[in-house]
Amino acid sequence: MRPFLLLTLACMAAALLPTNTSAQALKPAPACPTLLQHQFPRLQDDAPQNLCQYAGKVVLVVNTASYCGFTKQYEGLEALYAKYEKRGLVILGFPSNDFGQQEPGDAKQIADLCFNTYGVKFPMLDKTVVTGAKRNALYAQLYQATKAAPQWNFHKYLVARDGKTVSSFASSVEPGSKALVTAIEAALQQRP
Repeated sequence: MRPFLLLTLACMAAALLPTNTSAQALKPAPACPTLLQHQFPRLQDDAPQNLCQYAGKVVLVVNTASYCGFTKQYEGLEALYAKYEKRGLVILGFPSNDFGQQEPGDAKQIADLCFNTYGVKFPMLDKTVVTGAKRNALYAQLYQATKAAPQWNFHKYLVARDGKTVSSFASSVEPGSKALVTAIEAALQQRP
């Protein structure tokens, strides 16, 4: 009877052990770089979003506005996101009223425009300040890394997988432009 009991216990213990031992499962999560060690409320519901969840990805940070000549860039940004998300690109939208008072609405109004008018699926964070002395901590670090502050809505910062290498693109650089697409593709090929 004792050998049967031992065999039963061994089978039960084996059933409790994890069975996925692939290299993917054993690979540690990338460390969170200082640049991503921030948390912001999500636009549509104020749920806190820790940017460390994007460690190891290529991150395109964009300050947005609902009533700007560049607002149509939402379409191009969403197209980029759809094309490159599976390869590791994330786009983070930060609505801001810093330029021309072109983002006067509240979170509900901004979310309605983003999600219902432009079909945005990339993460949108709560309205914030992106320039000057009161800019949020992420934008302060992006400025420090590039020495380029947003001059208008839809300024873009491209953060490489290492979380340290940052490029800056002016508002006039369209999401589908050769310069931006080339930079994104090069960043996606790099390892964190």
